[in-house]
Amino acid sequence: MSAPVQKQKPRNPVRARLHEIIFEADTRAGRFFDLALIWSILISVLAVMLDSVTAIRLAHGRLLTVVEWAFTILFTIEYLLRLWCIGKPLRYATSFFGMVDLLAIVPTYLSLLFPGTHYLVVIRILRVLRIFRVLKLVQYLDEANIMARALRASGHRISVFFATVVALVVVFGSIMYLVEGEANGFTSIPRSIYWAVVTMTTVGYGDISPGTALGQAIAAVVMVIGFTIIAVPTGIVMTEMAHARGLPVSTQVCPECASEGHDHDAVYCKACGSRL
Repeated sequence: MSAPVQKQKPRNPVRARLHEIIFEADTRAGRFFDLALIWSILISVLAVMLDSVTAIRLAHGRLLTVVEWAFTILFTIEYLLRLWCIGKPLRYATSFFGMVDLLAIVPTYLSLLFPGTHYLVVIRILRVLRIFRVLKLVQYLDEANIMARALRASGHRISVFFATVVALVVVFGSIMYLVEGEANGFTSIPRSIYWAVVTMTTVGYGDISPGTALGQAIAAVVMVIGFTIIAVPTGIVMTEMAHARGLPVSTQVCPECASEGHDHDAVYCKACGSRL
């Protein structure tokens, strides 16, 4: 059922036009803006990555710094425009993409006080996820919605599974501490639990390994358990996905709260009730 209709004040035509360009991908201007934004993100992230290479930084450090600040200022202006053209800026600012947009520019400013933090701007690569909307790959948006619903539905079972795994690593870690002792590197229960986590997840760094026959037998049991539990969370989520049913979604973005993922025939926003 559609959300109740709310009376809305006439929108400022300038804000409406900016919203169409910045948030929508159905118009030529909006599509061009998003593609330009994606390329800007990729270039800025590449500049930060190159700056981490000592030889390149020594040769072109000043140029890379100018490029990074230029993109940061550009993204700051874009972020402020996004907040201005949205009817409910706080709702957008606290959304996933709103937080990513903010975190994409903050590290560069923080680098003025804490040198080196500008490398954290690589988080802005997450903004490229908008390419699914730009290229109108709505089927992927639909699949993403189904997966999100499946994860929410299986949250309790995954929590139980996680608690079971934590209990197992604590038990096996404690047992290995008693069996192996400090002579074989198991100097404390926390360190032994670390070994159990590494072994059960089948990573096996090899920095700690049992030296006794009993310890090796226990390690073999932990490894086998690790292989068997890998499929458990996957099975839980896949079961929920099989039950999930998603309706076709559109690329329409609410001009008031910036919510996405509306049904293709929706007239009103399912989050705030504003007219789309």
